[in-house]
Amino acid sequence: MNERLQRLAGIGQSVWMDSLSRDDIQNGNLERMIEEGVVGVTSNPTIFQKAISESSLYDEQLQELSEKEDDPKEIFLTLAREDIRDACDLLLPVYERTGRLDGYVSLEVSPDLAYNTLTTVEEATRLHGMVNEPNLMVKIPATLPGLAAIEEMIATGHSINVTLIFSLERYRAVTNAYIRGLQRLVASGGNPSLVASVASFFVSRVDTEADKRLEKVGRKDLQGKLAIANAKLAYQAFEEIFSGEDWEFLESKGATKQRPLWASTSTKNPEYGDVMYVEELVGPETVNTMPTDTFEAFMDHGEVRSASPGGSPIEEGLDEARALIVRLKEAGVVYESVTEALEKEGVAKFADSFDELLEGIKDKSRQVVRQS
Repeated sequence: MNERLQRLAGIGQSVWMDSLSRDDIQNGNLERMIEEGVVGVTSNPTIFQKAISESSLYDEQLQELSEKEDDPKEIFLTLAREDIRDACDLLLPVYERTGRLDGYVSLEVSPDLAYNTLTTVEEATRLHGMVNEPNLMVKIPATLPGLAAIEEMIATGHSINVTLIFSLERYRAVTNAYIRGLQRLVASGGNPSLVASVASFFVSRVDTEADKRLEKVGRKDLQGKLAIANAKLAYQAFEEIFSGEDWEFLESKGATKQRPLWASTSTKNPEYGDVMYVEELVGPETVNTMPTDTFEAFMDHGEVRSASPGGSPIEEGLDEARALIVRLKEAGVVYESVTEALEKEGVAKFADSFDELLEGIKDKSRQVVRQS
């Protein structure tokens, strides 16, 4: 096991890979990363678009599917099902060894459903049935309509990765949806110990948006700070929410905490450290899902600071984090405006990637049929 990943595990942070491809599965790369300490995998439309467009390993299956299926989405789901199942199989020993804490693989509902509760529930249910693996998490975006879908899926005993969380207010709403879903599950006689969830809090994109606005108002001194401050305040909320009598009752029934997952942890600004969104967000009962470049950089030169008297890095500097939001507002950069813009942009970007994915499947299907 990689020494740096081992230190993260010792503190209580799980490392997942924000990357999945048939190449990595078949050439043993994913298995190697699991041996080094990776304990989960996340995927999204952008990741699948890249995997399918850049590999020839999908061509034979694409040709077979194209001869009997015209709908590119159905072709994609068949391709994805194979990759997701294979990844689930590789991670099943982790799932069992950690008592269902880790070992999950995430597959996202279609981004164009983000504002429709009913169709999100229908597709999330379908994806769970289609993959039919105990360590699958279906990703649902944390839009307002998504919240009701998240609650419904948890209440019916399905594991969910809640994605595209940017604001503290929405994070609290996500945890409330999870807890209400668990309460309904317990009330109906279900077993909450078989249900897991993570709340994917996006990080680097927050700095990208805030920094752009700070540039306009001439406050470079405040750039590169909001993303980490935002995540630290979310972690404080996590500790508060998953404690006390109400939560302890659910825990006594077998429920597990919905851990914060730090997503979008690659550094977008080359002036910032390439692993800053990993090093600064180390903390117990958290997950960091890293794209390949960030993962390799962290294994090469990442630092895991020893816990200070105040706790791990994620628990440090909370007063400064709260003060930063006030300072930003005084500078003319309103926190709520930043996070609202990011949610809309995030849904739109994933929807665009999904459209690009489906167009790519159409094009590649035509290519492999012509070549046959």
